[in-house]
Amino acid sequence: MGVACSSPFDALGSGSMSPSMGDEDLAETPPLTVSTEIDGLSVPWDVVTAPDGTLLTGERAGRFVARLPGGAVREVAADLSDLWAQGETGLMGLALDEDFAANRILYACHGFEEGATRDIRVTSWTVAQDWSRLTPVGTVIAGFPTVTGRHGGCRILVAEDGSLYIATGDAAVGTNPQDPAGLGGKVLHVTTSGDPAAGNPDPASAVFTLGHRNPQGLARDPASGDIYSVEHGPDRDDEVNRLVAGGNYGWRPDRAGFYDESVPMTDPVRVPGAIEAVWSSGTPPIAPGGMAFLQGSQWGEWEGAVVISALRGQQLRFLRLSDDGASVVAEGKPQELDGAVGRIRSVHSQPDGSLLLTTSNRSGDRVLRVRPS
Repeated sequence: MGVACSSPFDALGSGSMSPSMGDEDLAETPPLTVSTEIDGLSVPWDVVTAPDGTLLTGERAGRFVARLPGGAVREVAADLSDLWAQGETGLMGLALDEDFAANRILYACHGFEEGATRDIRVTSWTVAQDWSRLTPVGTVIAGFPTVTGRHGGCRILVAEDGSLYIATGDAAVGTNPQDPAGLGGKVLHVTTSGDPAAGNPDPASAVFTLGHRNPQGLARDPASGDIYSVEHGPDRDDEVNRLVAGGNYGWRPDRAGFYDESVPMTDPVRVPGAIEAVWSSGTPPIAPGGMAFLQGSQWGEWEGAVVISALRGQQLRFLRLSDDGASVVAEGKPQELDGAVGRIRSVHSQPDGSLLLTTSNRSGDRVLRVRPS
């Protein structure tokens, strides 16, 4: 177990520190307790918490599983006959409608295949009151590119006004991230009917930001209201980015006419005006699968910090932001989860201050709850 200290930032000072630190320089984090909510899963890509306390997760290969408030775990029936699950793509991001208690609407992001049509899309479903079944309602937005399933991640964040932010991968096609007309390598912002949301740089387009490689985490800072993303780098430089409408985050891998991953993650030379990352992993990358903000005084001086879940890194990483939210001033890695549960896909903050995690080890996966001791 970790050991708490009076101030995890004392040794780090207060200067800007965007690149990731070495382990020897990491600040201490509060001791944690880890418990299992659902087990026996295979790549549960995401998890949501309903107002009644039910937890719902979805396996990438195509299965919904719920844990009811009394502790019973059950499979939730759903017609996923058009699911396309290949490579990194399948049943992915989940989100509950802002008014779920009244309308029972769930949003799911997934690969889709029907006839000659293959893409990644967000669909809506209604959830039975007893959590026995999901009934499809319709497609919110479709047309996210996919070729082999690579870089086909998709995360959904529900905004305070009920609109949807959606992170999309670039499908490993070099021209996608900088194509303003395409939906790959972007963060989109749409209404629940799929129309461009208010505040988008082009009122006729769903694109909110561009120049991304494979963002798989989205979170809103509860203090500032700013939206942040975290995305996979190639063999280096995973990034946390603060999103601004119309921002270009500088991924342009179309050099020499092929998907050239030797280019910088943020390339201000070939992408004038590219916005620098708030944080970069350097080498090696940790492969971030999700992000959230730590909530509650029980986190001590880490309250309000970013928490990243890591696949390759098999860890959580805490990032304390500067007052302006533009850089990182302290970084920590809880030892209780460092390699202890394998690859961690998703992380979500809960109203009681705990975190919900999903692991991604292909078998024996779990939904976990993490609390500061």
